[in-house]
Amino acid sequence: MKLWSKSSTRTDEAIERFTVGRDRELDHALALYDVAGSLAHGAMLHSINLLTSEEWSDLQRELRSIGREVRAGKFQIEDGIEDVHSEVELLLTRRLGDTGKKIHSGRSRNDQVAVDCKLFFREELRLIVQGTDALFQRLIRLAEAHKSALLPGYTHLQIAMPSSFGLWFSSFAESLADDVTMLLAAYRITNKNPLGSAAGYGSSFPLNRRMTTELLGFDDLNYNVIYAQMGRGKTERVIAQALSSLAATLGKMAMDITLFMSQNFGFVSFPDDLTTGSSIMPHKKNPDVFELIRARCNRLLALPNEITLLTANLPSGYHRDAQLLKETIFPAFESMKECLAIAEFALGQITVRTDILDDERGKALYAYLFSVEVVNKYALQGMPFRDAYKRVGEDIATGNFVPSREINHTHEGSIGNLCLEEITATMQRTLAEFPFERVEQAMKKLLGEE
Repeated sequence: MKLWSKSSTRTDEAIERFTVGRDRELDHALALYDVAGSLAHGAMLHSINLLTSEEWSDLQRELRSIGREVRAGKFQIEDGIEDVHSEVELLLTRRLGDTGKKIHSGRSRNDQVAVDCKLFFREELRLIVQGTDALFQRLIRLAEAHKSALLPGYTHLQIAMPSSFGLWFSSFAESLADDVTMLLAAYRITNKNPLGSAAGYGSSFPLNRRMTTELLGFDDLNYNVIYAQMGRGKTERVIAQALSSLAATLGKMAMDITLFMSQNFGFVSFPDDLTTGSSIMPHKKNPDVFELIRARCNRLLALPNEITLLTANLPSGYHRDAQLLKETIFPAFESMKECLAIAEFALGQITVRTDILDDERGKALYAYLFSVEVVNKYALQGMPFRDAYKRVGEDIATGNFVPSREINHTHEGSIGNLCLEEITATMQRTLAEFPFERVEQAMKKLLGEE
């Protein structure tokens, strides 16, 4: 069954396989949202007298029944059915006859898939925000627990200045807070209603688009019907940019951990059951989890470019190129959720070394770590900073440098003042702007799940 079929003429099988692509496989993820969109559209059609009360009652009952089948894992797109939209309409027609055929009035498959995708993206973004917050909370707890444990900081991979595990953990926490701000921007663009744009040029039916917007829990409409269709690709690109920002944070953290786990550093360790071994070297404890997080995140960094190239230079109006967007963005959501979950799980079992700078090896290896502390000490005593810098440099060159291990970092965001409460408050303010509860209530009401 094809919603666009006008006669008994059959499409060539090779053409059908190529044009349908992975739609039947990927569209299972959209099934519940297709039901929700149809419920909102049906309620609106009833409000403008395109459905009788009896017809709408029957359609609402059967759509909610299909929704329960989706929830129970019993929904399938049958062989020969092109996509989820065709399957839902076919089920309605089988169960209700001509009434089932009326659900598509004033609607195109173009705005149908657009609204399905936006509802799906909205939920996926909620899950990613939830996973990001869990990792954020883990990092804040680790920063608090290890705020006094010093480790060397590096620039150019050369020993630079004193750092701490508290400073290191909370750096990624604050980065995640900024990533959630990007996710919020993506959510706001996603959470606008394209339904009613039809094929991109509206409808001569007196559609009530504000009604479907409210029923589906959207913040607002995509007002212009052409732009509602142009949003295909743009929405995915904005989401991809937010995901790539989050991926950059996770990837950098994973890279640090793989370095810190190596014997040359030996700063952190994990239980044996969180690492893997070698088929030839019995001593190996490989950081495969973090290497795979790094690799997955590198792949996610390419996502905005892939989506941009899929949709660049297309003229206004719908084009079948947009079908391939699902093949790029759907797996990206799953990969990001898995990376967040495994990172949070693994960090819950991390062990940090608290004596990195204190044993004999550390005292010798990291002596120059405190050179700036000595420069600052002279400057505080009245010596011009540039003279103090030169003096310490000469002492290092002649072998006369004696490090002072006193650390007096008190300003905001430094070793002695991590500002964990402020970073947490920043995250909480951003999280509070997501309308997750309102959206959930709207969807439950629509699907009859209250």
